[in-house]
This record gives sequence, structure tokens and C-alpha cells, in this order.
Amino acid sequence: MQVSKQAKSVPDTELIRNARWIFRELAKTYPQAGPELDFANPLELLVATILSAQCTDRRVNSVTPALFTRYPTAADFASADQSELEELIRPTGFFRSKATSIRGMAAALCADHGGEVPPVLEDLVKLPGVGRKTAFVVLGNAFDQPALTIDTHFGRLARRFHWTHHTDPVKVEKDVALLFPPKDWTMLSHYVLWHGRRVCHARKPACGACTLAKKCPSFGEGPTDPEQAEKLVKLEGRA
Repeated sequence: MQVSKQAKSVPDTELIRNARWIFRELAKTYPQAGPELDFANPLELLVATILSAQCTDRRVNSVTPALFTRYPTAADFASADQSELEELIRPTGFFRSKATSIRGMAAALCADHGGEVPPVLEDLVKLPGVGRKTAFVVLGNAFDQPALTIDTHFGRLARRFHWTHHTDPVKVEKDVALLFPPKDWTMLSHYVLWHGRRVCHARKPACGACTLAKKCPSFGEGPTDPEQAEKLVKLEGRA
């Protein structure tokens, strides 16, 4: 089970029922939901996710084709010239620290895992530049394991939906895991992320254009007028 040890308390039935209704509605709203980073294997997804920190997925996708052609294996990344790697990933921002993390991560893969990305949370989070969120992205999308990816969007929406009152990602993870069966965790992460990027924004959620409006406990935090709200919707999510 790719989640923190669950808390002993059990959420009430109504909360579970409402949470699963939200899941179903989001599934209808975003039938195309899935990873927005382009990748062909676990290593590519791991590198792309490291690059996505403080950067749009679209920008990452613009640099990774050339990057993955130049460095197709972990050994290639591990032996990469720092300056050359930095130049290739410069558009993603924080390119010096990201290049250092990628080279260190790749060297650790070669030293400890035969150059392959391990499908185990405990191993992934030991890699340089790989935190819990990055590890869950890889586990859920490259290895098809149940994984809750708690990023800023997910945390914000989980609190708005009253699934949790915590801000710490691990505590949010524990609370949300109690509401859904593991088989739904990975897609739940996608649905909530897509909704957070497109409709349920941090400063001004598009409440009047939201498909969850009738059961959202935070309805009214943003404009409820449909025409006003529609102007806030970002059809392509994070540009």
C-alpha cells in the first residue's frame, strides 16, 4: 500500500459518501485526465517530475524530447556534463540545482539499483531530488501502483471538500486514504489536480461554473454567478 499508515479514526459515512460522489463527478468532468508530463518509461517520468518543480508541465514537455534523446539511460545522466545538462534544462528554471539533483539521482540508480528506477516508495525517496510527491507520481503512473499525490492543488481542494483540515501533506494523505479504496487513489490524484488547475483556483475558484457546486461544502468562496465564474475557467489547466 503506497500511503502512510492509516489513522485509527474512521470518517463518518456522510463524509465518505460525499467524497465518493465528488470522485464520480470529477471522473465525468475530466474523462481524459491523466499525467500531463510526457514520458515513455519510469526514468523519463522521474526526470520530468524533478524538472516540473516550480515549472509548468508544458515547459517541461518542450525540453524533454531533446533531453531524453541526449541521455536515454540513468548511466548517461549520471555521467552528463553539468554545464551541458544545465543548458538543456535551462527553460525549466532552477536549472543548476535540478541538474545536480538529476545527476545525483541517476548516479544513485546506477550504484544501488542497476540503473533502473525502483518501484518501491522507500527506495525512491532516498534518491537525491526525489521527495514523497515525486515518488508517488512515479509509482502511480509508471508502475500502476495505488498512489496519492499530494501537491498544493490537492491539499487545497481536500481542505475545501472537508476531507482534511491538515496542511501537512503526509497528514492529508492519511485522511484522504480513509475515504477512498486504494484502486481509486491514482486517478483521484489526477482528477483533483486537473480540477484545481482549471476551476478550483487558490485565490478565486470558479464556483458558479463548477460541476461539484451542489455538494461542495466550500461553494461560495469564489463567484457564484455562472457568467462571472466561466471567465475564470482555464480550459487547458496550467499553461
